Amino acid sequence: MAEFLFKDLVKKEGLENKFYITSSATSLEEIGNSIHYGTKEILNRYKIKFDDHRAIQLTKSDYDKYNYIIAMDSNNMRNIFRIIGTDPENKVYKLLDFSDGGDVKDPWYTGNFDETYEDITKGLKAFLKKINN
Repeated sequence: MAEFLFKDLVKKEGLENKFYITSSATSLEEIGNSIHYGTKEILNRYKIKFDDHRAIQLTKSDYDKYNYIIAMDSNNMRNIFRIIGTDPENKVYKLLDFSDGGDVKDPWYTGNFDETYEDITKGLKAFLKKINN
């Protein structure tokens, strides 16, 4: 969800050519799976374009490829550090650290994709504001 929401946000701001945005899993459970139907419903409701993204695994080499690696929650953070090791360039953040802190509510556990959408939207807007400054 975050990948496509951020792509839409930067496009609306006319910044799409300044970003390479992708998403990766920090665990193996969803590797190869398409976007969850609940996420597709939210994206369709808000007319956010998405493609047939399939879950891929974050790799240690991804650390060198990207300026930011953003986790949705504390579990993702732990998994990211298990994969990449250390963060000497200070690239790894939780999304809501850019707004009011905490974890993005995971719809896998809550079943509430609207709350997840709200958390992600709030975090992405705050993130974009920070990096635009």
